[in-house]
Amino acid sequence: MESDRAELSALATSLDELTRRITATADRYRGSPRDDVADGLYEVERSLLTAARKLDRVLRAMG
Repeated sequence: MESDRAELSALATSLDELTRRITATADRYRGSPRDDVADGLYEVERSLLTAARKLDRVLRAMG
């Protein structure tokens, strides 16, 4: 089970990095003629943040 925790922890790190990259891309589109792209990416960002919080709760429950 410890290997599962380590794998999930690594995935949490990847999820954080992915979230940062999505946010950076959304920020580049904000205020441009493709503001709709920014809106969609910010929605993805919110979903990823929710997933990260849930994964963090699972990791804490695993000890």
